[in-house]
Amino acid sequence: MKLFCAAISLLVIESAFGFTSLAPGSRPAFSLTQCSATTLDGRKITGDVKPLNNFVLVKIGEAREQTEGGILLTGKAKIKKTEGTVVAIGPGRTHQDSGIVFDMPVSEGQGVVYGKFDGTEINIGGAKHVLIRDDDILVKFTGDLSLDSVDMVRDNVLVYVENDESETDGGILIAKSSSADKKPSTGIVVKVGPGKMASDGSLMSMDVAVDDMVKFRDFAGMDVEIDGKEYSVVKMADILAQF
Repeated sequence: MKLFCAAISLLVIESAFGFTSLAPGSRPAFSLTQCSATTLDGRKITGDVKPLNNFVLVKIGEAREQTEGGILLTGKAKIKKTEGTVVAIGPGRTHQDSGIVFDMPVSEGQGVVYGKFDGTEINIGGAKHVLIRDDDILVKFTGDLSLDSVDMVRDNVLVYVENDESETDGGILIAKSSSADKKPSTGIVVKVGPGKMASDGSLMSMDVAVDDMVKFRDFAGMDVEIDGKEYSVVKMADILAQF
């Protein structure tokens, strides 16, 4: 980028003073758009923002404008999106003992869903972005977010948990909003990731499979909404039993 801008400046000087430093026909083609600068958090920069280590640069999707009941939201009331499109990825994390570089689980152009409180938000050229670690990615997808397009990363497991209502010992149904703070932690496995990477770069086996019923640690699951249904993304290490 800096070379492009310097070359354009040279062309301007040559035109003004009537001399040419390059032989006819050898001058490279440049355009003024190549010299345009963007901004990072309001500060002008040249070149692209490149993540380092195992960081991923994601352009955040638009905030939800209304609730499921159709109520329009404005300003701070808009529901923050925790999904977006991968713009750039870092080279990967290097294991501190073996020195092996772990491949990144996503590529540019893919969609990702990440944790609500994960990452560092930045503004690039007036658009909201976030820098997250590859470990912060809950699911990845291509095209629109749907159960068919979703894939799991690392040792993540997608679990469907039915938690609309529960029943007391006396047979009284309790709505989800009225039940105790304890979250449901039993469900059916819908999708399974390829596995966590060992220090030698190999993948560690996953001990559960699709359609298994599993019990995982309370509050270990991260909620993800797909096709209007709520799922939990759970790390393999947090799954206690299968049945």
